[in-house]
Amino acid sequence: MERLQKVLAQAGVASRRRCEELIIQGRVEVNGTVIRELGTKVDPLRDRITVDGRQIRREEHLYLLLNKPRGVITSLSDPQGRRVVTDLLTGIDERVYPVGRLDYDTSGLLLLTNDGDLANRLAHPSYEIDKVYRAFVRGIPSEDSLRRLAEGVLLEDGMTAPGQASLVVADPTRNRAVIELTIHEGKNRQVRRMCEAVGHPVLALERIRLGFLTLEGVKRGRFRHLTDEEVARLQQELTGSQKASRG
Repeated sequence: MERLQKVLAQAGVASRRRCEELIIQGRVEVNGTVIRELGTKVDPLRDRITVDGRQIRREEHLYLLLNKPRGVITSLSDPQGRRVVTDLLTGIDERVYPVGRLDYDTSGLLLLTNDGDLANRLAHPSYEIDKVYRAFVRGIPSEDSLRRLAEGVLLEDGMTAPGQASLVVADPTRNRAVIELTIHEGKNRQVRRMCEAVGHPVLALERIRLGFLTLEGVKRGRFRHLTDEEVARLQQELTGSQKASRG
């Protein structure tokens, strides 16, 4: 027996948090009975579970690593008709959705999956999964600026959590630099706003690593499937992070 919201997330309905909202809204039925109580236990192999009248099915989980180009929306659709990340997934018929998001003007590593449980945990800051960005910025950041970026920057929506910041390349003749930032949150346009706050606006931004996953071997605009070993390692790292956060 498993919790209903977990079964829904594992079936690719949505993230676990979104599935909880669907339950509270009375849109989920188990064997013909509307369920509104979170944590209700069900048997995913025997119970008939529906969302908005449609029966869920246990999908084979897909885990895709995409090297997102600039000028592509991290969404499943766009009312303005711009390209979205799923447009790049040629040959993939299953419905997958992005884990977190990258801005329209940001390129780099993006995971997509139909495993709602894993997606929710990867995106949640409490698991402290490293998100590493390479930022091309205006000006040459000082040691003090790098320290501020690493220790936390006060933005309009609060202080950012501690991370890491280092200078990779300095180009005084062009008054530009390349820095690497490691963060664990996913605030809207966070890296850009952090750099702006310390006086070094971002000229270009790329996510180069998520946890242990990198872009090695994946050209811009292309994707690959994660291996079984990589999925297992992700699960292990998330479990380890959860245990550490609980003390």
